Order: sequence, then C-alpha cells, then structure tokens
Amino acid sequence: MSLRVPWSRSWSDTGRHMKTEISGQSRRRIFKMATSNTDQISSTDDFISFLQRSCVHDLTQPLSVFTPPWPHDHALEIHFFKRLTGAYGGGQGANGQVLKWSGTTGTHLATEAIFHSAGRRVADIPSTQLGGPGVIVDISDCVTDYGIYTPEMIEERAQVKPGDVLVIHTGYSRFSWEKPESSEFGFLVRHPGPSLSFFRWVMEKELKWVGVDCGSFEHPMNTPIRFFHAGEYEKARAATINSLGTSWDQLFPMDEYYQTVHVELARCGTVFVESLGGVLPQLGTRRAWITADAIPMAETETAWARVLAYEPPTDVSLDDFLALMSRVRRHDLTSPLSVHTPQWLNYKPLSISNHKRVNAQEFGIGRNGSICEASIHLGTHMDGEVHFHSAGRAIGKMPLDYWYGPGVIADLSDVVSDLSVYTPSMIEERVDLRDGDILIIKTGYCRYGWGSADSDEFRYMIRHPGPSPDFGDWCKRRKIRWIGVDTVAADHPMNTIVRNWHPTTFAEADRKLRDQLGGSWDELYPIDHYYQDMHLNMFPFGIVHAENLAGELLSLPGGRYFIGASIPPAVEAETMWGRFFAWALTPVEGK
Repeated sequence: MSLRVPWSRSWSDTGRHMKTEISGQSRRRIFKMATSNTDQISSTDDFISFLQRSCVHDLTQPLSVFTPPWPHDHALEIHFFKRLTGAYGGGQGANGQVLKWSGTTGTHLATEAIFHSAGRRVADIPSTQLGGPGVIVDISDCVTDYGIYTPEMIEERAQVKPGDVLVIHTGYSRFSWEKPESSEFGFLVRHPGPSLSFFRWVMEKELKWVGVDCGSFEHPMNTPIRFFHAGEYEKARAATINSLGTSWDQLFPMDEYYQTVHVELARCGTVFVESLGGVLPQLGTRRAWITADAIPMAETETAWARVLAYEPPTDVSLDDFLALMSRVRRHDLTSPLSVHTPQWLNYKPLSISNHKRVNAQEFGIGRNGSICEASIHLGTHMDGEVHFHSAGRAIGKMPLDYWYGPGVIADLSDVVSDLSVYTPSMIEERVDLRDGDILIIKTGYCRYGWGSADSDEFRYMIRHPGPSPDFGDWCKRRKIRWIGVDTVAADHPMNTIVRNWHPTTFAEADRKLRDQLGGSWDELYPIDHYYQDMHLNMFPFGIVHAENLAGELLSLPGGRYFIGASIPPAVEAETMWGRFFAWALTPVEGK
C-alpha cells in the first residue's frame, strides 16, 4: 500500500525544495549499507553515512493557531508586531512575531512539575532521558471512546524492557485538528486512558518517558474534564458499567488515584509526551530508537517537543542498530530558555503566568499550568526564511530532513575578539568543510551568555564578532545548508540596528576593521548591500541560521559531526525555538 506521508522522510532526501512521496514498504529501502557490522563503524565519516542511510519517522503533531490546547488552556496566538518596512510603534523592520500559548498546545513534554510543584521543569530533564531505545505499541484495534487500557494489553503486543521509551498508539490521533476525521472532542475528551495499574507498572519498569497520541496521558475522566464536561463523564461511567460491570469509582478510587499518580508517579522520574501524531498511524507495533526533544524551558512544567523514531537501514539488524545508537552521544548545543534570557533589542521578552494550580480542582486532580508570551528572538532559536523573506517558508513548512545532516563545528575562538570579523579562510583552515554541510561557528562568545558564570550581557549582545563581507557569497558557493552561531546574531552587530543605537561602539568597530581588513566600515560593508546581510541576502536562497547556540558547544572540539535541529513544526511561525545537537560516536571499549 502506498502512503502519502508528508511528515516522514529519509535523511537522504536532501533536495532543499524537493517534495517526496515514499511508500510504507519502500521507505526503508532507498539506500544500501556498505556493511551490516556496526562494530566496524568507527570513523566519523562512517558514522555520519550510517545515520544518513537510516530512516526517521516524525511523530509530531503540526503546531498551528488552529491546534486546540488542552481544555481551558491558551491556544497558540501569533501577532505580527513588526514587518519588513518597519515596526509597530517605530523601529527597523523584519517579519517579527509575538507568540502567546500554553504548553499543552501541540506535541509537548510534560514533566512531574505538572503535579509536583518542587519537581523538575523541562530544562532540568537531561537530554539522555529524552532519547533511547523504545517500543511503539499499536492498541488502536482494541480501544474505543472512554476505553481503558492496561499493562496486559501492552505486553500482549510487545516486549517493554526496563528503562524503555514507550509510545502508545490508541488511534485517536486520527481526530487531530489537521486530519479529515478531525474532532476536538475525540482527541481531547473521549479518548481512552490508562488503568490505575498502568501507572504502577510504568514505575516498576522505570520507563524514561511515555507518549500517547491523544490529549492526555491520563484518562480524561480522571482530570478536570470530568467537571468541564459532566455529560461526557456520565457516558464514560455508563460505558464502563456496560463493558466491565463495575463503576468508575471502583476502578479509580480517587484517594488512591491521587496518591499513585499525583504523588508517587510525580516523584519516580518518568515524564510524559502528549498529543503525538505525524506518521504514527502508519507504523504499527515496532521497536525503534525514539527521541522527544523538548524546548528547554527553565520555569515551565511543559514545553513543545519534536518527537522522532529512528530505524536502521534495511540490511542492518535492529539489535545492531540499537547497539550502535547506545554509543551515540548527542551533545546539546541549546541554552535554557528563561524569563531571564535577554531578548534581541526591541523584541518582547519571555513572560510566564501560572494560570492554574493542582489545588484548584476537586480531589486535587488538577494540574499546574502556565501561559507564556514572548517574541521568538531570544534563547536558542532558528530563524526561518519568512523572517526576512516574505515569500519564504515558515518554520513548519521546512522539510524535516533540512534540519539534520553532515556538518562541522568550526572553532574560531582563538582568532576572534570583540567586534572582530571572521572569514571563510579561517573556517577552511580549521575544519574539513564539504559542500552542502551544516556549519556551526564557535566563536566562544556563548561564555558571555546570560546563564554563564562569565555572563557579560553587553559584550554578548553588542560586541560579538561577525562575518566578513565575502562570507555570505562564500556560503552560497559552498551550498551551506544552514548556519549556527553562538552569538546573539549571525550578522556582525554593526550590520544591524545596533550600529545606530551604539555609535561609540561602532566607532571602535570601524577602527578595528581598518586594522584587520584595511578599510573603513562603509567602504567594506556598503549599507545598501550589507545591512542584515546574513538575513536579507541569504534567506531567499534557503540558507537560514540558528542563533544563541550554547550548552556543550563551548567544550566541544572543532571537527565533523552529524548535526541536528529538533524544531517544533509551527506552520505559521517565522522563527522557532528548538533543541540543537551535535551527534558523535563514542569508541567501542577495548578498541
């Protein structure tokens, strides 16, 4: 059977504007492996090639202003506060947005802090817990509206190992907002949910995380929905008596439920992913290597996530594949996103309102919940084409394979300084850059970011180095896929509005440029061409960039890596936060 799967692509589909349709049977048969013995994969090139030949499935629900939040939470709201010709209230132009949302909108990670106020927030969850071996279990043929699933139903279909990731396909993602059968009541109110014994089983198995393709990992009638929609609760009670011969209160004694789920589960370390979607219905039951890369928000209990399932090339066994993936180290290049994170100049900072608490509902079955508001140009984020090119693609319109692939980290930290420029030759002298690569530029200035012990906001925001005049054209010639920088902007600050706002610093930069390149700023960077050069002159060619990279980047050596950006597929957003990784393979012991 041929399937039209616009959200599932092989890494090797690298055509920047190419559309692909891959059948369910052939999706994993496009490329041949040179060797099926993964122990022989030791070099960086072999490792990168192996990942390119592997298969990835996107299990993420598209994120849109039409995506319904969990009932009584805040839907995603997008406001253009500025356009290319100028900003509302004055100022230089760009396509700039302010978002307002609850973290329960779209595919999201939910930490124990939804119940346990002293629990970990999203940024506290280590990246090692976000990914690993796991199992997708399809129970869609044995659950119905208001139904209850049990550990026995799961284990009849798949082996769930201690420490696994578990993804449960109930079939209710067919009611997601963008699907032909779309039904908000089906997706959020009438979906099946777990028995009380399920949560004890999860704790015994010490699962990393559990994901579901519906609005909540709890049964909706064990949440405030039972009070929001009392008529639906009566239907659920009647269905339970008809199918199981027992009452809801006998199945779920509220004191016991509260103690098990809101107290014990909230302290066991397992986290949950809700509102899965994408190609999950096409996958059936199978083992895979599964990741849920959430935006590392420092003060919230939930955050958007991109969820992917990886499978081996056709001539590599699953066991060999998972053994190799256990040797993979995903170095996190992302800065935690906080209300303390400085925003770009006249953009709106992040604000968080705790709009609901666990104590607000009968039996204590409520959740802690937040409403967030911010422009997107703070923290580690990816600028989309449409940010400076109105005919370009929004973030959620970019193909998944665009964000992942071979690349380099170019460590220039020993040759750059305040307000200096870096050049193509500096990069080519230090790393084996190849045409079509992803390029990560390490200036070392992330050490001055807000979360660092060496934090120096003025130095980080205003005095960072930037690219030379020939840099953009060089990127086009080398067919760079996208660029990442550990500074607040990919442009030199003096090729942005910073020049006007900090004239004394501009005069210093002009003197420094004369010493470094032998010409004045206006001679070497004519403003008609070079204002926001890395934005205005690159985005129309599909070369976008990530800004404010940080995390482990400061400690990583330069060299070749497999680079990945897990970006929530926000279909109307000009820019989006994400989780950024450099993948490397650890050596086999004894070799």
